[in-house]
Amino acid sequence: GVFDHGNAPANISDRKFRFDYLDERIRASNRLSAYACRGEDVPASMTRLQAVVASAQDIDFPLVVMDTAPAAVLGATLDPRVAARKRVIITNVGNFHTLAFRLGPSGIEGLFEHHTGMLDAGKLESLLLSLADGTIRGEDVFNDEGHGALMYDPTPLTLGEGDYDVVITGPRRNMFTPAEVGFQQLRLRPYFATPFGDMMITGCFGLLAATGEVLPELAEPIQSSLHQDVGSGVAPWDTD
Repeated sequence: GVFDHGNAPANISDRKFRFDYLDERIRASNRLSAYACRGEDVPASMTRLQAVVASAQDIDFPLVVMDTAPAAVLGATLDPRVAARKRVIITNVGNFHTLAFRLGPSGIEGLFEHHTGMLDAGKLESLLLSLADGTIRGEDVFNDEGHGALMYDPTPLTLGEGDYDVVITGPRRNMFTPAEVGFQQLRLRPYFATPFGDMMITGCFGLLAATGEVLPELAEPIQSSLHQDVGSGVAPWDTD
């Protein structure tokens, strides 16, 4: 898994280039695994992913590479409390970038990406609320030095139901904990995803799930290991 801005042409913002890539992948196949591919299929412009492929060229096995943030979001969907929702917002708060997806029965309904260093809990909540109600605007995020936002289905996502509003994962997920929020009064109730009982390798679970789609010959053992005994806390590679 690699976060890749891509090699933007000299006349195009690398933020826009990255976000255009996210959009292209969704329009090609509206699912999180669209951000994964075999090593030989990595676009030439994705130089970091290409570097991973080059580093493994002498190893005789299939190579699957994937963007890190969608991998983490896909991994979070394997948490049984997340999987129980038909529509949900999942946010990966990374060290340098925060990427949030709104997911529904038809796939990805919307997303935004911003720089984590420019966010605090209140600002992140504002973005998540506008993603939920379908009013988020790409130009607003871009003009705030973020990457952008897209809505494919503007139908509002109702909040305040169930025991949480948004799912949070990523190394800087503590941005939404009471100790970090402090005096700020937030509307959103977060749930910190723990697929198979381990929030630290959520992205690994997502990459494994995507591999089952990218390499159909491995789909059956991967899918059976990911979906048997859901909620047991046993990692897929430890199942019999």
